[in-house]
Amino acid sequence: MQIGLLIQQTGPAGIWSPSAEACARLAVSEINRHSGILKQHVELVVQDAGTSATDAHAATRRALRHGAHGIVGMLPSYARRAVADAAMNAVPFIYTPQYEGTAAEAQTITTGETAAELLAPGLHWLSEHRKAQSYFLCGSDYVWPRASLSIARAMIPRFGGKVVGEAFTPVGTDTYDGLIERIKRARPDVVLPYFLGTDGISFNRSFHEAGLCPRVLRFTSAIDETIVYGLPPEATENLFVSSGYFASVRSHNNGAFLERYHTAYGETPPPVNSFGQSCYEGIYSLASLVEQAEAFDARRVHRLAGRTEQQRTARGLKSKAVVGGRQPIFLARLDGYDFKVMTV
Repeated sequence: MQIGLLIQQTGPAGIWSPSAEACARLAVSEINRHSGILKQHVELVVQDAGTSATDAHAATRRALRHGAHGIVGMLPSYARRAVADAAMNAVPFIYTPQYEGTAAEAQTITTGETAAELLAPGLHWLSEHRKAQSYFLCGSDYVWPRASLSIARAMIPRFGGKVVGEAFTPVGTDTYDGLIERIKRARPDVVLPYFLGTDGISFNRSFHEAGLCPRVLRFTSAIDETIVYGLPPEATENLFVSSGYFASVRSHNNGAFLERYHTAYGETPPPVNSFGQSCYEGIYSLASLVEQAEAFDARRVHRLAGRTEQQRTARGLKSKAVVGGRQPIFLARLDGYDFKVMTV
């Protein structure tokens, strides 16, 4: 049987494709060593989801024509509905990355953290420990950054703060001079940057080159190990990140996962990160739901989400995780390229 993995191999989100594919292939190899799914060998079919919703729809149709029994997708929110529509409830669809948290399509099973879950711990900590009061919101111009920052806008007053500016740039922007000038004029205590993939590298490089890192805090959930490696270490000063997963988290689940990952790929594989790792859990989520349903039946599988344990997880502190269940959120401070986990 086949599972289709939909990832963007080009465009700003393409930065995550090597780790996403590596993590998904690791999960499939582990599952096959334990009798596969429904006692059948699993083959992973990777499809490039392109850079648009239209591309993602076409990739889904290709996966189905190749015989995919289920779809795991790690791609931007603007493509999620297109994948769900293309799958048409013919096969289960697992959507793995963090997302804005508004109601997803009825035929989509989400396993990632929501914006509200990710934003609240950081905003609270910045208020309590850094006395932050003014915030500038910015990001790529599509549904995930816009919806996430709308949630941030509503939360910030609860922690005694106010929004002093907001701006969005087209996906693929590589020049941020105008935005940097707006931030300078607004003089915020904190910037919340929500840029997609390599756009996050471009923005944070510009932020550093403008000399803002020592003077202005940044907080986001849109930065991970892969993006940080694209920055000079000085560009991570005063940068805080929230996530359900960091490679530096010390836990039994993560330790076992990292051991298996490096055993499979050696000492210099694609860097482990939350977006890539979500594909590992997406494969296990689909496998567990199908085993419980005893069929690749989309409607039956969907009804089991939220009450079915997945066989393995890298996240959280419990040995078993429920598919679609909530996981602990970690807040980390960047120290060069190291994520120093501060809170659970």
